[in-house]
Amino acid sequence: MGLIRIFVLFIRAILRDRTELAAENLALRQQLAVLTERKRRPRLRKRDRIYWVWLSRLWAGWRSVLMIVQPDTVVRWHQRGFRLYWRSKSRARPGRPKIEAEIRNLIRRMSREKPSWGVPRIQSELALLGHSVSEATVRKYRTRHRKPPSQTWRTFLDNHVRDIVAVGFFTVPTATFRILFTFIVLRHDRRMLVHVNVTEHPTAEWTAQQIVEAFPGDDVPRFLIRARDSIYGDFFRQRIKHMGIGQVVTAYRSPWQSPYVERIIGSIRRECLNHVIVINERHLRRTLRSYFDYYLYSRTHPSRRTRTAARVRACTPNRTNCGLERALGSNQQPPFGPELS
Repeated sequence: MGLIRIFVLFIRAILRDRTELAAENLALRQQLAVLTERKRRPRLRKRDRIYWVWLSRLWAGWRSVLMIVQPDTVVRWHQRGFRLYWRSKSRARPGRPKIEAEIRNLIRRMSREKPSWGVPRIQSELALLGHSVSEATVRKYRTRHRKPPSQTWRTFLDNHVRDIVAVGFFTVPTATFRILFTFIVLRHDRRMLVHVNVTEHPTAEWTAQQIVEAFPGDDVPRFLIRARDSIYGDFFRQRIKHMGIGQVVTAYRSPWQSPYVERIIGSIRRECLNHVIVINERHLRRTLRSYFDYYLYSRTHPSRRTRTAARVRACTPNRTNCGLERALGSNQQPPFGPELS
């Protein structure tokens, strides 16, 4: 039987194609090399597995010469290599692009500052700004609120800042040791000085008249912030009440409760009055008029996006600041222009 088997294999080798015979020879030699390298149980390395996966794809008769492992093992190697190949392809070309950091921060800011806005509202607002995102993206990056949304104090103040003005006095000593009182009216929304006047003897009647001159038309604020001072007597309170303005009185010795007026008073002292000696009331008016021209048209305000107060202010029909011009006595109309964006 042994001779017959050898004769059959010889005839088969003669009749087979040289390419197939070479593949069979390579397969047998590879298995022989594996068996001769290791004395105990043979263990295939990674390159051996790659060799058999490659040979199984090129030669159809690879199963007939496989001796050291089962053919199903080679098939599993091939499937594992198939998964690794497509995993590397997926890493190289991700499917969905990442959302830009600017859009993510914008979504978080909208949801934080407008807690009552839902996902569709934020998505529509982003579309108006030119950002096309899905509801799933907005839902992923928006800020989560643990309790029902409610209006914050900052939002409340922002909603009413256009209707708030503040008033305040500050004293200026003269060269002859007299004391002059300067009264200012400031709008909170634009940091705009709407009225300034100087007197040596302030009274409640005089102070009430300044408010009337500051708002001669229908542009009357809803709230007025003032200090708890006797200068704002009964006559002042009754005049303000008849004008339909609500008064907000700060606490005793608490200037921080009216910060905008105190801040501009500090700016006037640091940038102007600390560098001059006031001679009389006329000199003080001229000095303040010069400083307010600088304050309105040249000085930038960080809280107003580093713009000047005149650029923040919208263009008025008569193009003049009536309160400042009437109080300080200037005949030249300041060139108020439209707001620049």
